[in-house]
Amino acid sequence: MKLVFSSIAVLFLAACATNPSELGREPMMTPVGYGLNVAREPMPTVFAHSGRGSYHSLWTQSSADLFQDPRAKSVGDVVTVNIAIDDKAQFDNASDRSRSSNAKLGLDFGADFNGASGEGFAEGSLRSSSSSEGQGTIDRSEKLRLSVAAVVTEVLPNGNLLISGSQEVRVNFEVRVLNIAGIVRPRDISRKNTISYDKIAEARVSYGGRGRLTDVQQPAWGQQVYDAITPF
Repeated sequence: MKLVFSSIAVLFLAACATNPSELGREPMMTPVGYGLNVAREPMPTVFAHSGRGSYHSLWTQSSADLFQDPRAKSVGDVVTVNIAIDDKAQFDNASDRSRSSNAKLGLDFGADFNGASGEGFAEGSLRSSSSSEGQGTIDRSEKLRLSVAAVVTEVLPNGNLLISGSQEVRVNFEVRVLNIAGIVRPRDISRKNTISYDKIAEARVSYGGRGRLTDVQQPAWGQQVYDAITPF
């Protein structure tokens, strides 16, 4: 009996807190590079030899080339993504359907056999009706304006770039997380090495967070399990 009560107490305490180790502490931030796409094997990278130039030379290996294109084009290059989402959608749908049917059947018969006669009458009817009515309304407004740097993780055979980037900002006990990934064309990258989010194919933009506020906005996982298994 003590074991049963102990198990119930453990489950109750676990349902109250998502991670007891973070009680009274700020949520931990993920390591740098954690959000990069690592599903494919990394491509070999060849680094240029950082040889020293002449003592009186104006050009060194570490200086930027005035005639080099600064736009991202290789694995490991960084490109800035400008996100400006201002979407608004409103739908109002209503449907009303009704159907009725009526059928009636009558039968009148008579018979005469060796001077005996008989007659009868039978009647039947069938009625049915059905109706359905539905209504739905959607009113949504979303605004998001920010910039995030993404890293080129792969160069596709046709020259397009696969990018992936993430950004985390911790304020007090809440971490706001922004993730973005997609495929871009090098020609869509501006001379300032920036690209708008609406020019990213297969774009995946995720903006959320974790911490005290996020934990309060959703029920404890014990309540979620109960809601999933209960049929009522």
